Amino acid sequence: MSKSPRHRAREFVVQGLYQHLVGGQDEAAIRVQAESVAGFDKSDTGLYETLLAETLADIGALRDIVAPHVDRAWDGVSPIERCVLLLGASELKHHPETPYRVVINEAIELAKTYGGTDGHKFVNGVLDKLAPELRPDEIGR
Repeated sequence: MSKSPRHRAREFVVQGLYQHLVGGQDEAAIRVQAESVAGFDKSDTGLYETLLAETLADIGALRDIVAPHVDRAWDGVSPIERCVLLLGASELKHHPETPYRVVINEAIELAKTYGGTDGHKFVNGVLDKLAPELRPDEIGR
């Protein structure tokens, strides 16, 4: 299956968030790195720039809204899964034009690709609990 430009953008955002969380890199360094990677030109660069900037700018608040739905200490969550959850939370919070099911599905796919064995189940469970909180009108519960 060929990856859509939007999915590729999300992959680069997850990689960038990882560089920030693990390596302490800032947004400018992350962008320079991403732009040098083969395949970056096939991503939706506008979406990449928006999601990366929004997630980095809001990272503390996003962690605070995700953490209550996590069944362990935040530091006990793998860095990749933290990145996927932060991106998912950011999209749920800032992009109501993207259906919540799409946001969750994309996060599951990212966790399957980059996370641990059952990481996608964990990500799905957390975002399933978070979605009604951030999208009450769309979900209707």
